[in-house]
Amino acid sequence: MLEFKDVDVFYGPIQALRKVSLHINKGEIVSLIGANGAGKSTLLMSIFGQPRATSGQIIYNGTEIQDKSSHFVASNGIAQSPEGRRVFPDMTVEENLLMGTIPIGMDHVDEDMQKMFDLFPRLKERRNQRANTMSGGEQQMLAIARALMSRPKLLLLDEPSLGLAPIIVKQIFANLKEVASTGMTIFLVEQNANHALKLSNRAYVMVNGEIRMTGTGEELLVNPEIRELYLGGH
Repeated sequence: MLEFKDVDVFYGPIQALRKVSLHINKGEIVSLIGANGAGKSTLLMSIFGQPRATSGQIIYNGTEIQDKSSHFVASNGIAQSPEGRRVFPDMTVEENLLMGTIPIGMDHVDEDMQKMFDLFPRLKERRNQRANTMSGGEQQMLAIARALMSRPKLLLLDEPSLGLAPIIVKQIFANLKEVASTGMTIFLVEQNANHALKLSNRAYVMVNGEIRMTGTGEELLVNPEIRELYLGGH
């Protein structure tokens, strides 16, 4: 479904991604783990051309998209829940969810909003509440739900556990497991390697803008090097 082939990305003179190659098959949950500053978020943002790949190919369902507009990418079935949540703070929960329908229109809005309220009951309780008055965990649920409102074929998640209490992180990943059970293809960027690897079919490890290791979630969970670097040795 999605493939990176030898992708380089620069921020001015600074190279952020170096010959990155990876792939995600339809129906998979694939994680990209690594330390802060490794280039994980840059990789996700490059799918939408912000920043653009300076060389290599990004291929989505057989079409090269490294030079396509963000609107083209979103309209063709890729949605992202960004790092830091970035909900519309002065809009209500319901209004934020409506913003997620922009790439596809309003034909299924009532049906899909009910699905989001079933998946995230807290959002139903807060449907008329402004986003900036909600907790970090509630805002993260809203960011994921907003992305799902576009009926994506591929869901990109950037650090969904960032800044959240452990009990909320556990809930968010339970929600993601439920989303995955519908057959949704998910590409997850995450520093919380333990939760990410347990959820994932496969994973890649990024160090300084390069893919250094790959394997199944189970394989990487028991890998001594991964345990030492990303799982606190446990």
